[in-house]
Order: sequence, then structure tokens, then C-alpha cells
Amino acid sequence: MGLCAVLLICLSQAELGRVWAQEHEDALRGTPLRTDGDPSGFHRTRRDQQTPHKHRDARNAQAEGVDISTLPDNMTRVVEDSQRYYRWQSFGPTDRRTQDLWVDLNALHKSQVQIHGILSNTHRQAARVALSFDFPFYGHYLRQIIVATGGFIFMGEITHRMLTATQYVAPLMANFDPSFSKNSTVRYSDNGNLFVVQWDKVRLKDREAEGPFTFQAALHKNGTIVFNYRDVPVPVVKINSTEHPVKVGLSDAFMAFLLSSQPSDPKHRTIYEYHRVEIDTTKIVSSSAFEFTPLPTCLQHTSCELCLTSNLTTGCGWCNTLQRCSDGIDRHRQEWLDYNCPEEAKGTCEDYNPVLPEGSMGSFNNSSPGPTPSATGPPSHKGITENTAIIAGVVAALVLLVILTLLAVYYINTHPTVAPPFYLMQRRTNNYWPSMKFRNQGCHSSYAEVELGGHEKEGFIEAEQCY
Repeated sequence: MGLCAVLLICLSQAELGRVWAQEHEDALRGTPLRTDGDPSGFHRTRRDQQTPHKHRDARNAQAEGVDISTLPDNMTRVVEDSQRYYRWQSFGPTDRRTQDLWVDLNALHKSQVQIHGILSNTHRQAARVALSFDFPFYGHYLRQIIVATGGFIFMGEITHRMLTATQYVAPLMANFDPSFSKNSTVRYSDNGNLFVVQWDKVRLKDREAEGPFTFQAALHKNGTIVFNYRDVPVPVVKINSTEHPVKVGLSDAFMAFLLSSQPSDPKHRTIYEYHRVEIDTTKIVSSSAFEFTPLPTCLQHTSCELCLTSNLTTGCGWCNTLQRCSDGIDRHRQEWLDYNCPEEAKGTCEDYNPVLPEGSMGSFNNSSPGPTPSATGPPSHKGITENTAIIAGVVAALVLLVILTLLAVYYINTHPTVAPPFYLMQRRTNNYWPSMKFRNQGCHSSYAEVELGGHEKEGFIEAEQCY
């Protein structure tokens, strides 16, 4: 308990700078953030309603493109999909493109296809898989993903128990149980340019007699995503979502830190889903497919000029401090706020690269007086002493932080029953839903992450299942 108290105090001190930056941002925006863990709403202008012009006034408006405002308790705003990040097409059984998109794993050499032994023999499990290439997802490059038995891939960087909530690539998220039959497998292939995962002959839990499903998700190196369905014995609209969410599409989110009103819980990590692609499930039949093509994002621009003048994107702002182009709505939003980037994004490139008049440098050099010797003796070393003290203080703080981190890791490893920090999840749906706290998640499905050895990862605790 003493160690926990020390850690909480140190972490609270480390967050003071972050909290001040957040409060300063809120004051600039004139909009309050909830500090009691309740959800805050978001509203973003649809892309097809935005002006394509790149004038400064337009950039100023876009810099405030996300409205973080207080809503009634347990309420969220509705976010509509404006095809800002992806455009997609559907292909039916009679389309030739459907067959072209299907990746026949049976035609590949056995060494090119891996059957995941654990996922193929368990229910509600997830396993981390390393990609051989950087895959762009909503403009963010990922090298690791988490494949789940429930027909989806978790694309988030921070693993939590409610993998089904957001940050997913879901060809058909449902309550599949590969352990029911020896013929049911979860297998994948990675050739350096294409990663394919296939849920092969998997059956719905407690509805096994209705037949096996076979479908796959393909991630292309250029960011294209393909859902392909070989066998769909049951209409998706008839799959029960009581025990497990049923979703088809894409989703991404960012994490924000909110203060808690309870001294024992100094902060909450709240995940905000800023965009979701939902597919018409009536179009999912045997021998059908969907192809998602990524659209340009602000994150791809690496200079201020490209960020503010490119015709490929709209609403972008340049943060010179971070050397990043963004519209403020991506996984780095917390950092964007912490470094006061919304204010920086209102400027122009000339603000960061001032142009001096001709001859100004020469006149400055000619008119600048040279150093004058001190009349009282040798120069003072006071400035050097102060700098040394500051550096020593920073080094001492870093050493203390490393020591505390090692102690925390040791404590967690020696106390495996202690639950990790809880997260809050705020979702956007076509209706108003209450926020979901992981500690009171009810019957929402949860997944345990496993390694190849078959054990749960340290520090990851599986929540209660609703059976």
C-alpha cells in the first residue's frame, strides 16, 4: 500500500504540467471538460459541407473542428460517417471483382500460411500478430495488430478488455466459437505486401447447427482493406447481439486524460471514438465482398507548405512545435492539445520562418558591439551554476522516475491478481447510449489476450463473462 501511495503521488505530480496545458486549452476554447468521468460529446462538420478554400480564416475555423462540450449525464453526440477517411464499394456474387479479391489460402504453400493453434481452439480470445510492413490505418502506421476469434481485428495501441468497442477492422464481428469443431480454424498469411486473416468454418456459439462461416479480412500495404465472404449460412441481421456485439466495418478512436473528482482515482483515461464506418449488413451474403480505399489525411504532410496548400486534404493545420500536420482529430489529439497546437495551427508558414529585410543581417553584424571586458574582474559563473543545477535536477527526476517504474513493474509481477488501471469508453452510435465503464461493464463481451505459449499476458485480466 505504501508503494502504491508513493506511485500515485509521483504520477499526480507528473501530470500537473499536462493538466495545466489542458486547462489552458479549455480556457482558450471557452468550453468545459468534464472532470468527473462522465462522457463529453463531439461534433464535427461533415467534409461535404466544408469549403475547399485554403484561406487563413478557413484554417482558423477548422482548427476548432471538434467541439468538446458538456452533455447531460451518460449521453453522447451522434457522429455521422462523411467518408472522410475511406471510400468503399460492395460487390455481389455475380461481380467478377468478388472472385479477384478473394485470397485463396489453400493455393499457397503451407509455409506461407499459419494456423493459429490457440485461436483455433478457444472462444473469446485474442492474439497479437506482428506485421512485416507498416500498415496505414486512418493515417496512422501500425506494425502490430490483435486478431480475435470473434471475426475482427483490434487495431488499437493500448490493449483493454473491451476490444469490441472501437478501433477495429471487423469483416463480421459476432460470437464465433472456433473450439466447437476441429475443422474450424483461424489462419493468416503475410507476404510483405499483404496480410490476410481468415476465419475458416467457424460457427456461432450455441447456434452451431446453423452451419459454418468462412470469411476473411485483407490488409494491403497501401492501406486498402478488403472484406470477403465465402460462406454466410445465416443472414447477418438474424445474428443475436445479446451475448456479443455484431458489427461490420471500421472504427478508430483517440485517448484523452480527464481528472477525477475522487482523490483516490486521480485521472481517467477516456477513449473517444471519432469515426466509424458501418456497412449495410443486408449486402453480406455468400460470395460477396467490400473494398475500402483510404483517403489522404493531414498526417501524411511533412512540411508546413504541403500541410496548408495541398489540394488532397482540407482543414489541416501545422503545429510547428510538434512538426506535425493535423486537423486535430486523430490518435495524437491529446498531444495536440497539450502543446497548444490549436493556437499554432491558426498561423501561417511565414509565422514560423520570418523573412528578414535585405542587408539586415549585415547591418546587425556591423552595428553589434563586441564584448567589453568587465571592469570589476573576471566574468561571473552564476549562469553556468544555475544551468548545472537545472540539469542535475532533471537528471535526478528521471532517475527517480525509472526507479519508480521498475518498482511498479516488480509490484505488478509479484501481485498478478491486482487489476490494471480501468478505462472509460465513450461510444457514438445512431442512438444515445450511456458511457460504459469497464469496472461495471455488465454483459458486454470481453476478450483475453494470449501469447503463443497459451497463457494470458502479464497485467491483463479477463473480465467476467455473461453466461
